[in-house]
Amino acid sequence: MSENKFEFSFEEFNDSNELNDADARLLADARKITKQAYAPYSKFYVGAVAVLENGELVSGTNQENASYPVGICAERVLLGTVATIHPDIPIKTMAISYYSDSIKSDHPISPCGMCRQALLEYESRTDKPIRIILSGQEGKVYIIKTVRNLLPFAFTSDELK
Repeated sequence: MSENKFEFSFEEFNDSNELNDADARLLADARKITKQAYAPYSKFYVGAVAVLENGELVSGTNQENASYPVGICAERVLLGTVATIHPDIPIKTMAISYYSDSIKSDHPISPCGMCRQALLEYESRTDKPIRIILSGQEGKVYIIKTVRNLLPFAFTSDELK
């Protein structure tokens, strides 16, 4: 028997004022787009904005449904849009933010497991790492170099070969 460890490093900033201009703008866009989320049931509004390798910006918001939990997360809305409008164009960086009617939006949140799997699939499909910026409407900001770090022991297409 051996004991192993999985760990990764990420950047942590006290607030968005410490970011470079491009990252600060992308995060500001993600914070703003949360207002377009449709979340009448959870009251948890999520926005995601990505800059692609071709310079295009694409955004997505969570979309809930009365047949709860049939909704779709902001990250997967964004991925579907990118894959449809810009097939196979790598995502350079994605910023994800949120606000809620019931909790303070002052700390980063991470994508859910289903979104992590979908993000990893897109990252693998384009063979380019997706850099992720995570933050609430204010407060700390995390920057993660690759989605792969968010899903250790991922189930990938390699398992199906």
